[in-house]
Amino acid sequence: DPASSAIAQKTVKAERFYTKEHSGLDKKWSGKVWLNPPYAQPDIQLFVEKLVSEYKEGNVEEAILLTHNYTDTEWFHIAESACSLICFTRGRIRFVSADGSVASPTQGQAFFYYGKRLESFRRAFEGFGFIR
Repeated sequence: DPASSAIAQKTVKAERFYTKEHSGLDKKWSGKVWLNPPYAQPDIQLFVEKLVSEYKEGNVEEAILLTHNYTDTEWFHIAESACSLICFTRGRIRFVSADGSVASPTQGQAFFYYGKRLESFRRAFEGFGFIR
């Protein structure tokens, strides 16, 4: 998890994770990656570009990227260009911030899947929304 916090790891439970203080942008990514990037610019663009680059280079074998469904943005199109499937959520996901407070966003989200296990992704995410 290259963009995380100690609180997020109570849910994600990644073997390795990086916080804002130890930026994942400076590290090599490999294996399976969960990415819920910072949503502010330029960070979201940088994290999406890094994920797509590491995936295309073969360093990341599978990844799930969680973002808002901002289909009009450049970073969304970059993310979509390399993913295998996308799940657009029905309803909105509540987020727990690094300080432990709960936030409810004003827009929907999208889970991007990068990898070859398409049916596994479909089964795991079909209850959250529609998949394309």
